[in-house]
Amino acid sequence: MLKFFRREPSTPGEAALAAATGGDDETPKSKDKDAGYKGGGGFDPTGLERAAKAARALDASTNSKSILDLIKVQNQTKAEEHKARAAEYAAYVKQQEIEALGRQAEEARKTLEAQTEHEKRRAEYADQLERKRYVDKINAQRQLREEELKRQEGLVQRQEDLKRKTLEYEAELRQKTELARVKAETEGRIKQERENHDLRLEEARVSAAEYRDTVLEGIKLAGETLGTGIKTFLGDKEKMLAATTTLTAVALGIYTAKTGTGVAGRYLEARLGKPSLVRETSKRSVSEVIKNPIPSFKRAFGFLKPSNALEGVVLEPKLETRLSRVAQSTFNTKKNKAPFRHLLLYGPPGTGKTLFAKGLARHSGLEYAIMTGGDIAPLGRDAVTEMHKLFDWAQASNKGLLLFVDEADAFLRRRSTERISEDLRNALNAFLYRTGEATDKFMLVYASNQPEQFDWAVNDRIDEMVPFELPGRDERMRMINLYMNKFLLAKTGKAKTIVVQGVEDSHLQAAADATEGFSGREISKLAIAWQAAAYGSAGTTFTPELMQEVLDNHLQQKWQKRQWAARAMARSPGGGAMVKPAVFTAAHAQALVADAAPAVDAAPKDAAAPKGDGGDGGSKA
Repeated sequence: MLKFFRREPSTPGEAALAAATGGDDETPKSKDKDAGYKGGGGFDPTGLERAAKAARALDASTNSKSILDLIKVQNQTKAEEHKARAAEYAAYVKQQEIEALGRQAEEARKTLEAQTEHEKRRAEYADQLERKRYVDKINAQRQLREEELKRQEGLVQRQEDLKRKTLEYEAELRQKTELARVKAETEGRIKQERENHDLRLEEARVSAAEYRDTVLEGIKLAGETLGTGIKTFLGDKEKMLAATTTLTAVALGIYTAKTGTGVAGRYLEARLGKPSLVRETSKRSVSEVIKNPIPSFKRAFGFLKPSNALEGVVLEPKLETRLSRVAQSTFNTKKNKAPFRHLLLYGPPGTGKTLFAKGLARHSGLEYAIMTGGDIAPLGRDAVTEMHKLFDWAQASNKGLLLFVDEADAFLRRRSTERISEDLRNALNAFLYRTGEATDKFMLVYASNQPEQFDWAVNDRIDEMVPFELPGRDERMRMINLYMNKFLLAKTGKAKTIVVQGVEDSHLQAAADATEGFSGREISKLAIAWQAAAYGSAGTTFTPELMQEVLDNHLQQKWQKRQWAARAMARSPGGGAMVKPAVFTAAHAQALVADAAPAVDAAPKDAAAPKGDGGDGGSKA
């Protein structure tokens, strides 16, 4: 501590010496410079001596003052560095204290968290113990209740067993008592019957003797009375003749009334009634004549003028010409009372076969009746009887009858290859029997989509075959114009008027082009759909857009029907499926014609193959 109060060196030599000796200005004595004296403890003072010598030399130098100032500056710098290191050390100590406080705080926090966690676990454990005690208590109570319930059930079961045994014992006692009573009563009756047996036998003998005497007396009295009457009747010839005549007249009257009633009934049925096979007829019943006698009087006195057979039917010009000749020939045949010729109208449905048959009957002055081949099979055994009734009814017509057989292929199939029931075979034989000879009483018109299935005997009875094809482009245009006038432009009664806006001939022509492959009925339904769409629109307006939308829907429906038919054909060898186009256009509608049904085998070589689908019908304007 003494060297902090030593004096400051006054010369550069002292300063250098102090720096070399660490601040000690005393120079050790040299006893022997040459021997290199060393102090105690092995210290060599030679260096200090050299430093002292250099310090004295430095003091003698001319630059000693500058060197002294430099040494002072160095000492000050070292003092400042020492102070800085002291300040750093103090800051380091302070930092250590702060870190110690942080570590103490962290340890306190961890200790608190550990205590909190411990308290939490202890609370959870206490809660678990409490819950477990509660559950054990509940289980114990439930077990006690179950044991109590079992005990009560056992008690009830024992009571029931005791009650059942008591009832069984009572029933056994009653049974024994009843058996004893019955036995006693039976033994008493047997004993009584044995005692009264002789008395009952005697009473029976007396009653039988009295009944026998009574019957014998009655028979004797009746015989005597009847014999006396017969003897008197046979003795009186006038009474006997009158009785015989009366009995004969009564028997003859009964037979005559029975026979006459049957004949009159059959006559009235043939004249006024309608057979069950007839679905529609122009012959008027008695009730219809009474309700509206004017049409009947006009027909009876010939006031009705013959109408055109093709009225309301749109056909190709060539076919119209042929059918006109057929209608005129039938009219002359009826007029001259010659035998009628039977027709076959074949082709796709909806092409006007039924409408032409009705028009032919009206034009020729004939009554018409429509029957369907599918109605024969359900009749079973009654089919033959109904068939004869039908032709008896047809024979009784004074004006002549046109019998239209629709869907004839459903009934008149080949007997050799088709599997038909015995009743249907008998009905077909009856039909062939009644149509085997030419007659001027009725005319047969067959309509079929598949005439190749006809029996050969039926083909022999057909005098002329007329093919009906799907309408061409001109015919479709005429139909669309007619149906537009009928369903959209014409005013009918109280119906709301349809406003047609923007529909021109070009739209109708486009519709005619798009409906290629449509039958007359399908075009009629298309026009009806246009009418319904107009009624469903705002303001009951019919526009080209609405017209095209309905047309597109019908084209898609047409394609769907063809798709179903193609699926059915795919099951047969060589069949194929159709592919639905992404957008259904008029070009696709035209492609439908190429997928139509094949030509009918029975068609003549110059007749085109019919195509189409749907039900039968026509193009009625």
